[in-house]
Amino acid sequence: MTLLENTINKIYKSDESAVKKAWKRIDNLTKPIGSLGQIEKIAAKMAGITGKIHNSINKKNIIIMCSDNGIWEEGIGSCRQELTADVTNNFTKGITGVCVLSDFYGSDKTVIDIGIKCDINTPGVINKKVNYGTKNMTKEPAMTREEAIEAIEVGIQITDDLCKSGYDLLGTGEMGVCNTTTSAAVLSVLTGISPDLAAGKGSGITDVQLSKKINAIKKSISINKPDKNDIIDVLSKVGGFDICGLCGCFLGAAQNRVPIVIDGFISSVAALCAVRLNPHVKDFLFPSHLSAEPGAKYVMNELELKPMVNLDMRLGEGSACPFAFTIIEAALYTMDNMATFKEAEIDSSQLVDIREDNL
Repeated sequence: MTLLENTINKIYKSDESAVKKAWKRIDNLTKPIGSLGQIEKIAAKMAGITGKIHNSINKKNIIIMCSDNGIWEEGIGSCRQELTADVTNNFTKGITGVCVLSDFYGSDKTVIDIGIKCDINTPGVINKKVNYGTKNMTKEPAMTREEAIEAIEVGIQITDDLCKSGYDLLGTGEMGVCNTTTSAAVLSVLTGISPDLAAGKGSGITDVQLSKKINAIKKSISINKPDKNDIIDVLSKVGGFDICGLCGCFLGAAQNRVPIVIDGFISSVAALCAVRLNPHVKDFLFPSHLSAEPGAKYVMNELELKPMVNLDMRLGEGSACPFAFTIIEAALYTMDNMATFKEAEIDSSQLVDIREDNL
């Protein structure tokens, strides 16, 4: 049995008993029922992940998968392909968007070269290169099936190692010129949504380039004929190494019963792939924000998840994960420190009868 198969088989659903106990406490806190909205749902979901009502976060880490995409050859990007390597190197200098935000909120980062077109010898970048970028998927499959599995297993391995090192809250990020194209292609295949709706302007392409991007996606799907019922087939034909790696991160986190945050459009599509491989993965996902990329809302609808914030962000890199980390920690702190009616010595008998003062 492969690492991928073994991981998928080890993922099981949320602890329903712990969730019920969490809601019992939440509904007896000194507040109107449901008045803390998503904060309450986050606390209850965390209980289902850990099996405990009271939880806290000790170490946070954002995993950033970096790779190149052969479809760049079609002239659909706003920047040179070498930017993937440049930004990857800058992750180690602490000067990118995700770096300054994660530093501000006290999160570590793990930077992975899973498929950059050139060799990266920068200390701080972990070499897990599957290949030197993908192929041009308008002409042939982006990668082999074996490479797709290898890339997914990179994500699983990285996540396993971080969990063993004591990280109990993870985030997902990526870097790769043209990876909104591959993400839109995967989304289109898996959901049936037209590339016209799934694709956006990414890092700021022109209207002419957007038209070329949409046509490139349609051509890629037409030529490769990915099977929507076979996630590995879809990823290998129209995906990217970064998406595969992130898919593995979501699987690995679920296997280790550790919460993991979705950043933007690319990581959302990777999360959808993971959920299609094992539906229970959804119980461990926390979407950070609604990306400004048009396809993002369709992924969230497909996953039936509600992003925590909408800041019109579309940077990627994992840049919205620190915001979500803070909200999650705030939810857990509230659960631990807010008093129940009994603890506050308040008579709840005249309030909603769902409350019980026996906690």
